[in-house]
Amino acid sequence: MSREITRRGFLAGTVAAGAAAMAGRLPEPRAWGQEPAPPARPNLLFVMSDEHAFDMLGCYGNPQIITPSLDQFAAEGLRFNYCISSFPVCTPYRGMLMSGLHPLRNGAMTNDLQLLASDVATQGRGKYFGEVLRDAGYHMGYVGKWHIYGGDRNRGVPNGPYRYGFEELFLTNNCHVDYRPGKCFYFDENGQKVYFNEWEVYGQTRQALQFLDDAPADRPFALFVSWHPPHDMGYDSTTSRYKYRIGAPADTLPLYDPENLTYRPGTVDSDWAREYYSGYMAMVTGVDKAFGWLMDKLKEKGLDQNTLVVFTADHGDMLGSHEATGPKPYPEDYATRVPFIMRWPERLAVGADTDLLVGTLDLMPTILGLLGLPVPVSCEGLDLSDSILAGLEDTVESVPLFQLWGYRGVYTRTMTYTWTTLTGEYAIKYYNKLYNHPGDPYQLNNMYGTSQVPPIIMDPLKQLAQQWMDKFHDLNWEPHALWAACSDETYGAYLGAAGKEGKLKGPGRPIDLLSLAGLTGARRWQEFR
Repeated sequence: MSREITRRGFLAGTVAAGAAAMAGRLPEPRAWGQEPAPPARPNLLFVMSDEHAFDMLGCYGNPQIITPSLDQFAAEGLRFNYCISSFPVCTPYRGMLMSGLHPLRNGAMTNDLQLLASDVATQGRGKYFGEVLRDAGYHMGYVGKWHIYGGDRNRGVPNGPYRYGFEELFLTNNCHVDYRPGKCFYFDENGQKVYFNEWEVYGQTRQALQFLDDAPADRPFALFVSWHPPHDMGYDSTTSRYKYRIGAPADTLPLYDPENLTYRPGTVDSDWAREYYSGYMAMVTGVDKAFGWLMDKLKEKGLDQNTLVVFTADHGDMLGSHEATGPKPYPEDYATRVPFIMRWPERLAVGADTDLLVGTLDLMPTILGLLGLPVPVSCEGLDLSDSILAGLEDTVESVPLFQLWGYRGVYTRTMTYTWTTLTGEYAIKYYNKLYNHPGDPYQLNNMYGTSQVPPIIMDPLKQLAQQWMDKFHDLNWEPHALWAACSDETYGAYLGAAGKEGKLKGPGRPIDLLSLAGLTGARRWQEFR
């Protein structure tokens, strides 16, 4: 059977058929600036995938990837062209999303470090995302990857303060990268491991659908669905490559012939590139299929008109482009720029896109603002809800970029600028970056350290980056010193250790521990591994 016939059969047999049938009945796009009164008691459905780059959806301009449900969703909602993952690593992103705080305050500075309890991180000044929703009377649900409990990944998350407000339905595997039927699992409320008999995303989505079926009619709900795919399935030391195809669902993998795929500009054609792309795209299509189930359920229950639905991702995936040796945490768009689409009929613009710049720290306050809920004063991002409702696109000049163990920088709609004071060859090659977005959309021409950029352009970027560091009291500490101030372990031992708690040493936040250690000034970084 040809690939085209297979693709056609898939589209006919999934939610794509429903999406196609709806295509002629879309509401007329509403002009920017119209701001109808918000409906009473809106629901929230927040859906995110993992390692999902902005360019891997049809609605973001990719002609070869099959994403009919999300493309239809974008046609019915508002698509953001510039949503930036400020720290493109799983745990730091999730910590910022849930707390509204920089990692130096919330504790989630790298993968598998525990997000601090809200009273510690906010110093009693605020609440976390889920806690605000819970205290506003929302019926709370969380399904899927968590990855902010810290330490050993193979354990459940007990009820209490480290669920951060998600205390009614909470089904997660914490963090696990084998998505195959019979291998993927979750922990039930008794802390018992329960295995799925289907691809992980499909099993988790059925749990979310059950939550929607059981949601009480007299309360709004807030449901977070966190899928791990299209994240790679780990590093294969025998091939020195990351694994993708093995993690894809059986029903979508045949849709992508490895020999007939177009790669991102600058990607070297190779056997491993074909494996990366075909497996990754198949996982994205599986995610799209599951998303369609959620949207169908909202409509079936009559909840689609009064639910703010959000789709985004924690960060992207380089997929071998730019000579990257891993999926993340590089400064390029493929790692930092993610899809961000919102739909709320009669409230948000329909069939529109916006160039409004949004960073990770802006997500919690902005969504709370759209829901009409109080934004904690502890939040360090912006509530952009008024700008979104008014159709303003120039509210934000820049968002910060940082990888606390590697680089600092800034992202604007026209430029990416990052730098490192690490002296190793790897860091200099991958962390010192300057890209001009309009003139170099695929970021193939790194202008850092060249004569192509005059001071009139470079100096404002440096000032913006320094302003963000000043805001967070980030003094650009040497990594070993940063880690030693916050942990009783060495960084290398922590990364290789199993069964650890993944907690900071002593009471307080990283910024407090650094102060107690007397690390009040920047040091020249040394290469670390």
